[in-house]
Amino acid sequence: MAAKFEMYKDKSGKFRFRLKAANGEIVAVGEAYESKAACKNGIESVKKNASVAEIVDQTMAAV
Repeated sequence: MAAKFEMYKDKSGKFRFRLKAANGEIVAVGEAYESKAACKNGIESVKKNASVAEIVDQTMAAV
């Protein structure tokens, strides 16, 4: 099974998405959206931007 985005409604009736890896683990979650269309736009934004996103390693930050 490949990774997949799942859209669902939360308890307050808002639309949300989660990204599940091929093994079923949730690897990312989206914010609450008022409409299904806005939720789909959020998914498309993640798909577009994740492939070019910079990795910022903050594990070496001063304590």
